[in-house]
Amino acid sequence: MEILIKKNDNNTFAVSIESSINSNHLVTLNDDIYFEMTEGNKSKEELILFSFKFLLERENNTSILSNFNLETIQNYFPEYKNEIQNWKNL
Repeated sequence: MEILIKKNDNNTFAVSIESSINSNHLVTLNDDIYFEMTEGNKSKEELILFSFKFLLERENNTSILSNFNLETIQNYFPEYKNEIQNWKNL
């Protein structure tokens, strides 16, 4: 499985997951949420990659929403914020 991230603009990213069934996702990540999550310790692309790996450990790529704001992940997976806190300091 391969995760490809393409920056459309400062806040919008196209994510493609190449697997047995490919999927495409449009992710929004504004600066305020990005800094709140990472304190600038990681790039937006690194955060998105981490987030998709996190999601793929819990569900199939075809179950991931096709268009979403990155912070919505915590609505479905409350442990998401803690995982980011542990990851961002590595």
